Amino acid sequence: MASEFSELISPAYGSRAAAMCLLRTMWGFPYDKNGVARGLTVTPVCIDDYRSLAKRRLPRMVFDYLDGGAESERSLHRNLGAFAAINFAPRRLVDVSHRNSSVSLFGRTLPTPFVVAPTGLNGALWPDGDVALARAARSAGIPFVLSTASNATIEDVAERAGGDLWFQLYAVQRDLARLLVGRAKEAGYRVLVLTVDVAVNGKRDRDLRNGFAIPFRQTPRSVLDAVTHPRWALGQIRHGLPQLANFASPDATDVNAQAALMRRQMDASFCWQDLQALRDAWPGRLIVKGIMTATDVNRCRELGVDAVVLSNHGGRQIEDVQAPIDLLAEISNQNAMPLLVDGGIRRGADAVKALALGAKAVLLGRAILYGLAAAGEEGAGHVLQILTAEFDTTLALVGCPDPARLNRQFIQL
Repeated sequence: MASEFSELISPAYGSRAAAMCLLRTMWGFPYDKNGVARGLTVTPVCIDDYRSLAKRRLPRMVFDYLDGGAESERSLHRNLGAFAAINFAPRRLVDVSHRNSSVSLFGRTLPTPFVVAPTGLNGALWPDGDVALARAARSAGIPFVLSTASNATIEDVAERAGGDLWFQLYAVQRDLARLLVGRAKEAGYRVLVLTVDVAVNGKRDRDLRNGFAIPFRQTPRSVLDAVTHPRWALGQIRHGLPQLANFASPDATDVNAQAALMRRQMDASFCWQDLQALRDAWPGRLIVKGIMTATDVNRCRELGVDAVVLSNHGGRQIEDVQAPIDLLAEISNQNAMPLLVDGGIRRGADAVKALALGAKAVLLGRAILYGLAAAGEEGAGHVLQILTAEFDTTLALVGCPDPARLNRQFIQL
């Protein structure tokens, strides 16, 4: 790989020998097998710190894929701003000397209200990224949702990580969807999460400018981007570039499915009747992710869906929609089914706000991915520790020792 990189960047440095010299110089520092600098003494104290570390470690094209949103990114910023606009109404003279951070979901008690959201191409952020995330979730005692677009197979994550596993389904092709659901059931995944907001691919300007794609395109610009981030490049060289593992076979159907998934060419004909068929076929809990109206929540409930995730895909699909947290209060007033929410959660206090407005739990996407990109399983686990500590502190400061007691009286909208 180093030889291939040197061939590509040699025009910029005069000769292949000069390029190899650059590589040896840049990769001559004491990195471990995952490309992490030994002796790193920085201790992140919040999610923004991990974002800065992730930005430093990742090539620009990979960081932009993680960090970016649709078009001008108004929805992405709206998600963050919506949480900032919600103020607390703290209750005083409440005994908060003993606090409980657990919540109940689907008849089980979770130690915290966090769920690791389904995210694709995690192997581009950290070698074996899906397994690392699943292990961090298992250690924290919370669910991990494996994406259809994972870089580890359904079976591999179940075998090597375990824990409370959920599987997220993209309806790329009908037959393939049935196969993936069957594999998830056989591997012991407890909950199926159907994502419904990707009928077509949203326009992501950052990815288009960078030419981001899997497999990575080896152009002089992308290779220079990689070699100027040697910690990331070393990890990729040691472990191999990521691929969509659930579709990795010579079979033409799998190859076509990989291409369709990367271009977000889903089955745009998938509709309510298909959701009903999926409900009939899946024996476990079924969640629909990407719902943004009370009407659609009601329709899901009528079809026997167990919960919905209010989500605008982290602002990565459509630009001008409301932040999910802004919809939560309105929709929770009208529906009895469990509501989960994602999009813009960067603090434990954000989870307190979501629960006070009617959510049963919150899904973590970018927040935990920044930790993964900076320091692998250890970083992801530390992010969960930070958010858990902030959640507990916020409960104490608003005068609510138990999340079950949270309601809108603790919020000033």
